[in-house]
Amino acid sequence: MSNASAHPGSENNQLPEPGNHGENTHGSSEADTSAQDLSVAEIEAVIDRILAKDAAAGRAVREDADAEAEDPYQGVPSTRPLGGQAQAVSSLKFQHSLFDGDQSELAERNALRRRASHSTELEDVTEVEYRQLRLERVVLAGLWSKGTMADAENSLRELAALAETAGSEVLDGLVQRRAKPDPATYLGTGKAQELKEIVHATGADTVIIDGDLAPSQRRTLEEVVKVKVIDRTALILDIFAQHAKSREGRAQVELAQMEYLLPRLRGWGESMSRQAGGRVGAAGGGIGSRGPGETKMELDRRKIRTKMAKLRREIAAMRPARETKRANRKRNSVPSVAIAGYTNAGKSSLLNRLTDAGVLVENALFATLDPTVRKTETADGLGYTLVDTVGFVRSLPTQLVEAFRSTLEEVADADLILHIVDASHPDPEGQISAVRSVFAEVGALQIPEIIILNKADIADPIVIERLRLHESRNVVVSARTGEGIEELLEAISEAIPHPSVTLTLLIPYDRGDVLNKLHRTDAEIIALEHGEHGTLATVRVREDLAAEVEPFVQHA
Repeated sequence: MSNASAHPGSENNQLPEPGNHGENTHGSSEADTSAQDLSVAEIEAVIDRILAKDAAAGRAVREDADAEAEDPYQGVPSTRPLGGQAQAVSSLKFQHSLFDGDQSELAERNALRRRASHSTELEDVTEVEYRQLRLERVVLAGLWSKGTMADAENSLRELAALAETAGSEVLDGLVQRRAKPDPATYLGTGKAQELKEIVHATGADTVIIDGDLAPSQRRTLEEVVKVKVIDRTALILDIFAQHAKSREGRAQVELAQMEYLLPRLRGWGESMSRQAGGRVGAAGGGIGSRGPGETKMELDRRKIRTKMAKLRREIAAMRPARETKRANRKRNSVPSVAIAGYTNAGKSSLLNRLTDAGVLVENALFATLDPTVRKTETADGLGYTLVDTVGFVRSLPTQLVEAFRSTLEEVADADLILHIVDASHPDPEGQISAVRSVFAEVGALQIPEIIILNKADIADPIVIERLRLHESRNVVVSARTGEGIEELLEAISEAIPHPSVTLTLLIPYDRGDVLNKLHRTDAEIIALEHGEHGTLATVRVREDLAAEVEPFVQHA
């Protein structure tokens, strides 16, 4: 993998050492004296230089906005280096349609967003003080153990998208060809040393591994590279913790984090010392103080297990509410359609297009976690619910699958699954396989499924045709432009369960309540004719409603 385009070691990002002043960093006393005795003209020159930089940045922002208004596809390359936008994220500048609403939640999320082009590091100590303030700057590392090199690079670019979503700045990345991970350092001794050199050269403070690290592997690798090391699972859990909004969602994420943390606890120095049992006097000894005690790590483990048990009880207490709503829909025979798919494939955009739900839409992975349920109806008046579920990803952490099982049950209990696929992604088949593996874990493989090939406005037509050959039940759409939406609505109308009992009813004019029931969304009115004795209606209803209207049935 090539290095990122800009490193902290470049000329524009160099900082003078503490104690040095101005551009002369030779440490002479003359330089110190001259920096302390700046004339008014020199101070004004520093201020002018700062204002000129701000003006140039403002002009660049305005030029980008003008270019975006003229052409949303302008300057979009077919591939990007690792330091740029990841391939798992759409390269379009315009991501929203009129159906997405005002997106106030997105504005709130972006209210404090780091921009890589606006450094917080001071370039001149005459500017108030010497300081350095930055968010995590990361280097990525992964293994190429199967598939092609393109597959390995796509996986690393997806990891880069996850890191950017978590708020990090990706500086560099490397991929190692290896049959299986090294038991000690995951990458092997030589590659770990190479990673250490890259971390030192780029000034990174975190290394993210594209895989799951054993506690011993993480500890050994940190000893080599001398910075914090996290794995893919920890990164995804961090994103979930940032984006979970509902009470149930936050509890599910916290439970998943604790399940991940429990086997990875470790301590240093006095934190591993044993706690004295019994009574401890002022001198730290005495009767009752002699005993093995309990280590700090054991106390932490006990606290985590106690907290996990409490969270499981809370999640179990929230489950009946969701099951009650689901039972009400089943009792009223309202068909349920679940929108599922890979993260950032366009699930929320599609829900907004079909129902005007106005849920958050962001060009980022796992932008929305909390499921949204909206009721709509087909063109012939048959009502059904649309459920926007949490997005999936390759190697979705098992802790998340278990913690979000009550949410994922919305997919398993649906009458139809709209499996949305990003047709513009480099590996759409891999996305389909990853999503179906989660379907298998929650018991949803038997549910009827429609493959929706989204982002048709930017996808390669050859890729779309290839996918249509492999998936017999498919619809090509663009949730952003509206292409193919009518065809999708027809496919949904044909696939959801329809009322199965056909009746001919004669409804007296004084029984408008019965006719009102037939106009509700759980019945299909085939024909209506107003006669002398009442309304003659040919309808198709469900079995429970058929029993209610039995007194008005006209037998042949």
